[in-house]
Amino acid sequence: MNERKITGVVVDSGHGGSDPGAVSGSLREKDFTLEAANYMTKRLQELGIPVVSIKTTDEDISRTERLRRANEAFNGDPNAILISNHINSGGGEGAEIIYALRNDDTLASMALDNIGDAGQKKRRIYQRRLPEDPNKDYYYIIRETDPMQSLLVEYGFIDNTADQQKLQNNLTDYVEGVVKAIADYGGYNYTPPGISSGNNTYTVVKGDTLSKIANLFNTTVQELKSLNNLTSDIIQIGQVLQIPTTITTPTYKTYTVVKGDTLYGIANKYSISVDELKSLNNLTSNTLYIGQQLKVPAQDIVEDDNYEVYTVVKGDSLWLISQKFGVPVDDLIEVNNLETINLQIGDKLKIPKTTSEKTYIVQKGDSLWSIAKDNNTTVEELKMLNNLTSNLLSIGQGLILP
Repeated sequence: MNERKITGVVVDSGHGGSDPGAVSGSLREKDFTLEAANYMTKRLQELGIPVVSIKTTDEDISRTERLRRANEAFNGDPNAILISNHINSGGGEGAEIIYALRNDDTLASMALDNIGDAGQKKRRIYQRRLPEDPNKDYYYIIRETDPMQSLLVEYGFIDNTADQQKLQNNLTDYVEGVVKAIADYGGYNYTPPGISSGNNTYTVVKGDTLSKIANLFNTTVQELKSLNNLTSDIIQIGQVLQIPTTITTPTYKTYTVVKGDTLYGIANKYSISVDELKSLNNLTSNTLYIGQQLKVPAQDIVEDDNYEVYTVVKGDSLWLISQKFGVPVDDLIEVNNLETINLQIGDKLKIPKTTSEKTYIVQKGDSLWSIAKDNNTTVEELKMLNNLTSNLLSIGQGLILP
């Protein structure tokens, strides 16, 4: 375990009582923030992280009282963290985090990345300055809780249709992302909710399915059913399940839906079933939209004698990668079961290992004659080596050279 970098966490629930915060129809910000704060407090307690909640009920609280409770929680310890939970408005979409001018962006970045991994769209992390004094933070809950490290987390937009559904169904998943960031940043041992590491059991929580739990522990539905003598896939909230002796919690990354994507294609790319993909993202239909962010397994590809593994970096394209390794684009698509030519930073691609044969990738302006001349051979030999029946070439085509 890492050296612990934080002494405790102050959890704030934005608005409350006669102040509903942002409102859209029957939805009120104060209801979401109280749910988020209470869940966060409970999880931090389970992880053994010292925590103080500013309020646990829907009470009226003045600005002065809110700040008093926050600042007295850990007696102004600079190694304490304050998380103020909020819901946005204004027609945007996704989560964003505002962090204090006195702090760096490390914790904010970790938290937003985890929220994104939980399926929410990531907007940005940023600092906001007070217009009349740019040296001060805009939000008083950040400005007046110095020297704590203070973050204001906006989990989504209450007036955005997509976010409304996510906030009602997946809010605690996003809060869990912040909890994990706090634990990892602070040097505390993190375990997902419901896990008892002492006897290898898991307690079913709202929204769980056997498929979702199987994904969590990198096992199968059939193994869970066998371990627990289950005859159906039905489970109940509060039910305690035996889990495999060796706990392996898989990691996830975010995949952004592009034109032409289908659930089947994405599931196939990441070696999971459509049902598992839907469960992982709390999807109730097979409909996708361009730009939608999905949680997918961050699987490592194991190298073998025939392939090496390449990790996609910023600026990469299939064309550039094919040039770099001397492998035709079509071959890259085939060996990686790609449904689209669009790549994501961090994707891992299998690259066929080169043999003793020297290869050349056809580029714009090439002809058999120019390639033969540059490689001290003849057109006839090139055609024979590559089983060509004509002199026609296509950009990206791979040719074997003498």
